[in-house]
Amino acid sequence: MTIRVLLADDQALLRSAFRVLVDSEPDMEVVGEASDGAEAVRLAREHGPDVVLMDIRMPGTDGLAATRAIGDDPALAQVRVVILTTFEVDDYVVRALRAGASGFLGKGSEPEELLNAIRVAAGGEALLSPAATKGLIARFLAQGDDGAVPDPARAERLGALTGREREVLVLVAGGHSNDEIAERLAVSPLTVKTHVNRAMAKLGARDRAQLVVTAYESGLVRPRMD
Repeated sequence: MTIRVLLADDQALLRSAFRVLVDSEPDMEVVGEASDGAEAVRLAREHGPDVVLMDIRMPGTDGLAATRAIGDDPALAQVRVVILTTFEVDDYVVRALRAGASGFLGKGSEPEELLNAIRVAAGGEALLSPAATKGLIARFLAQGDDGAVPDPARAERLGALTGREREVLVLVAGGHSNDEIAERLAVSPLTVKTHVNRAMAKLGARDRAQLVVTAYESGLVRPRMD
């Protein structure tokens, strides 16, 4: 299956470079280019891409607002947004994760990292840049603009999870892969995937990145401050 990619960046030269890179892969194709967030949302609705590579800082409607608009549109539930930014660990990026982004990647990343990011996002996995430590991301997710007080609404929704699903959620929030979780719990990766999918359905999460957000903002997992 071909992964359909939408490029959103206000720099035409960067879009051209990304297009050449993506179109060179046999399992990918660029279906559109946007120079601002509003155009990105319009083209997402028009083309229904699998992945949007979204610049976080653009004139007019920025990447954050565009990501939220895509995430709030039920017709675009299958669309995954990967944020591209020069500033990999600022609060703006974390707000994008809260708005529905599947992860983020630095613009200085190697071509293979970018291509891998597209495949990871298209597969429904969470993508956090290797340059960002789990602890720092956790700190931002837990504190952000709203303080470190857990969200009661998110915490209440956790009541729908089984004990094993909560256990798996904690490990997902710790950045562990399905294989790593399976090894820890002495179950098969397929069983872990089932638990993850059920947790996503019960919590209304689009992907693993949103599970991580829920785990921290509900207070189920606390950030490591060391």
